[in-house]
Amino acid sequence: MQRRYFLRNAGLSAGLLALAPKDLIAALLQQPAYKITMLRNNIGIFNEKGGTIMFYLSDEGIVVIDTEFPDQANHLIADLKTKTTNPFKLLINTHHHGDHTGGNIAFKGLVEHVVGHANCLSNYKRVAAEQKSEDKQLFQDTTFTDTWKYKIGKEKIKAHYFGAGHTSGDALIHFQNSNIVHIGDLMFNRMYPYVDRKAGASFKSWITVLDKAQSTFDNDTIFVFGHGSNNAVVGSRDDLKGMQNYISQLLKMVDDNIKAGKTKDEIMQITSVPNVGEWKDDMKIIKMNLETAFLELTT
Repeated sequence: MQRRYFLRNAGLSAGLLALAPKDLIAALLQQPAYKITMLRNNIGIFNEKGGTIMFYLSDEGIVVIDTEFPDQANHLIADLKTKTTNPFKLLINTHHHGDHTGGNIAFKGLVEHVVGHANCLSNYKRVAAEQKSEDKQLFQDTTFTDTWKYKIGKEKIKAHYFGAGHTSGDALIHFQNSNIVHIGDLMFNRMYPYVDRKAGASFKSWITVLDKAQSTFDNDTIFVFGHGSNNAVVGSRDDLKGMQNYISQLLKMVDDNIKAGKTKDEIMQITSVPNVGEWKDDMKIIKMNLETAFLELTT
């Protein structure tokens, strides 16, 4: 924890302890539910509700990766405005899902450009049209297909697209000088992942994407994950290997059952995936994963 944040939090705790019980409860209820953690070189993450937000505070302006939902995005904006008077320069989305783009609208009129993969934009527009919520969105005005680069302050930002995974439009956002990558929902750390087949997801391709991520980045790289068990949303290449192993074991298990003559209904009764270590979640998610794996292997 950086010294100024420690001093701020220590001062806050001392102030709260000095209050009477009734006042203490009132004060605690007014404290923000969100959490900000600084990583390296003025790059931090914000967690409250939804996919992890990352931000960079530079002398030239602020860069934000993903936005959770409108209320959470407004909490982030208000907090960052207490840290700097510099403008919001860029908003980058790792993919289109509402817990990563729902708060985009809070940046309307604040940020200069919104960036995302071309498939992210097409998925985003499709879902908004289906939900008739176009007026509640702030779509990307800058898209890319392979890579995209941007220089701001002391950072060089490079966005990578390695193929379909969680969706058909998952981007990895690399802050090269600080060596931090926001990998979005390509990582559900120690959790069975949500997979969006309608948006072009592919378990087989996801394995390849994680291979490319491990070969592109190094052991010093800090990875920021979209989601993590017990809010463990920062990690390393070893965590990517764990996610990759989960998908591989899932596909192998389903494939073995198909070859053994099991029906889809029989396979859907499976309650766990073997040899995946700490990866786990509720039955609703594993059934989604089983169905997606079955369809991918049979169609």
